[in-house]
Amino acid sequence: MKIIHYIGIALLLLVAFQSCKKDETQARLSTGDDVKAASLTLDKNSVTLSKQHADDTVLRLKFVQPDFGFQAAVNNVLQFGLKGDGFKSVKEVVIPNGHNEMAFTGFELNSYLLALGVPTGEMSDFDIRIKSSINNKIAAVFSPLAALKATPYASTSYLYAIGAYEDWVEANAAPLISPTSNGIYTGIINFPEEKLTFKLTPERNWNNSYGETESGKIVYNGGQDIKAPKAGTLEIEANTNANTITYSDISWGIIGSGAKGWGDLDDVKMEYENANRVWKATVVLTAGEIKFRKNGTWDTNFGGANGSLVAGGDNIAVATAGTYDIVLDLNANTYTLTKK
Repeated sequence: MKIIHYIGIALLLLVAFQSCKKDETQARLSTGDDVKAASLTLDKNSVTLSKQHADDTVLRLKFVQPDFGFQAAVNNVLQFGLKGDGFKSVKEVVIPNGHNEMAFTGFELNSYLLALGVPTGEMSDFDIRIKSSINNKIAAVFSPLAALKATPYASTSYLYAIGAYEDWVEANAAPLISPTSNGIYTGIINFPEEKLTFKLTPERNWNNSYGETESGKIVYNGGQDIKAPKAGTLEIEANTNANTITYSDISWGIIGSGAKGWGDLDDVKMEYENANRVWKATVVLTAGEIKFRKNGTWDTNFGGANGSLVAGGDNIAVATAGTYDIVLDLNANTYTLTKK
């Protein structure tokens, strides 16, 4: 019986010792000791980008995963920054779990670099690194820097809002446009009641998309459906650098002696048509003059002649009174007055 008693005590001591040793190890690792950051290599250190090779693979990266000293799910993010800037301006790209290499097309790399505000047609210097993290309690670690010289090109890029407002038909998705591919996209959508949800996609398909993690915050290939704050015509700005989305009311109206008059409240409101991205109105006009203006102020207004719009231009003449179908196309910079 004594032998069994001693064996039991020994087992208890062993378990206690192992438990203490385990706790001690966890405490030590939680301070960041023995953590090895990821490493990164590029297949080239200089690249000139062009529209002609936008679809070609122009840069390949290989990684060695970080080692935090114990098994854990690690989140790796590739960071692009300006050389010597200390990543004050940064473009982040999530590295899919388990991936040890990535490849970028000319279009992708060009958009990432332009998001940092660099000029086009000129070579700029960039730093690239991997940010690795486990949770908020353990500090992220960063790989050594990889250097890249690159010459971006001027480019317009798009996001597409596939959503309930157009019955989730990919081909009918309204575009958000970034004229310089700097990661900031704007567009207009008229949201009907109860049809406020959508997602943003780089192409009119579901291969990749931006979802919403919380109101005003978006994430690439994650999150839930994005939800507009209300029905009506809204101007949307999606910032893929800061991963934010914002909304503002927008309207266009017709003002002038040929319409209701030149008073501050005399705008005849137009309706936005999602399918053709134009503003429309059917209006009774008299012989006189009209202009188009945004949001009921003179900050942004268009005049013109012969169907061509001119920012801040001359008043548009209306020669004959009657009922007109009026179309304002700010994408083509044109207008039409069609007498019924």
